[in-house]
Amino acid sequence: MYKKADCTVWTGRVDGNEEDCLRYHQIVSCQSIVETKDSIVLLSFDCDEGVRRNFGRMGAKDGPAAIKKSLAQLPWHGPKNTQLVDVGTVCCDDGDLEHVQVLLGEKINILLQQRNKLIILGGGHETVYGHYLGIRSAVGSTSKIGILNIDAHFDMRSYDQGVSSGTMFYQILNEDCNVNYSVIGIQAFGNTKSLFERAHAFQVQYVLEEQLTEQPEEMWKQQIQAFIERQDVVIVTLCMDVVNASAAPGVSAPSVFGLSPYLVRKLLRYIMQFNKVISFDICEVNPSVYEGERTAKLAANFVNEVVYQLARKH
Repeated sequence: MYKKADCTVWTGRVDGNEEDCLRYHQIVSCQSIVETKDSIVLLSFDCDEGVRRNFGRMGAKDGPAAIKKSLAQLPWHGPKNTQLVDVGTVCCDDGDLEHVQVLLGEKINILLQQRNKLIILGGGHETVYGHYLGIRSAVGSTSKIGILNIDAHFDMRSYDQGVSSGTMFYQILNEDCNVNYSVIGIQAFGNTKSLFERAHAFQVQYVLEEQLTEQPEEMWKQQIQAFIERQDVVIVTLCMDVVNASAAPGVSAPSVFGLSPYLVRKLLRYIMQFNKVISFDICEVNPSVYEGERTAKLAANFVNEVVYQLARKH
């Protein structure tokens, strides 16, 4: 189901009402989807049914609210007159993941048709399938869509027994020959040999975690740029389990050899500057893990980086 935005989450300290004193909670407005045009949009997806089916640690459905709570407190450094809008939440209350993924796609399609720049706050990483459905509807069946996934995992498991938060990219690649898939931050021992073989069969471009951390950044920058240039539009998705568990313990599947927050921030700053990038999602924040809200605060800072890049291009 869909719920209108809850404006009460956008509260916090007030240092003044002058432009150079503002925080996010003073910038964000709450509107309906149909009236939101030419804005940077926050759309939440409160769902972790895919995580449950994937035998992960539950709690990611509460991630969007936790991210917004932390984001509300951050100082606003973006361009003047930026329109930043919370348009509400698509939520899964009955376990019908497939239905809410379609519903999410419908909302995304409407928002893109109204010339908005889109940020989706997940939820389990099953968020990205609904994200993809919306982009495909908006750009048409023949456009080349590139999906750039910052993640420790391929999420290309078989879905013979049903879809989950570990199957989405295999679903997409099986269903759509005009999608190309790239993963940044793959953990060699976070994926089975069969998943690497499947990735190779689908010509998935990937960069291993150790390549990111041990090789010159110009190498991964060139690879990312080449991938983006081959697409008509690009979806960026960030799974928070790509981050080292010491910095992001509140996720569904923590990574002990994950990337540093600084490197993820560098990746986002580089990737989001490209005009072909039209939408972004962030997934797998799990506030049920007691860790002083570190993961939600980190996710909010990543969202801030994306908002700033989108605002510069808007």
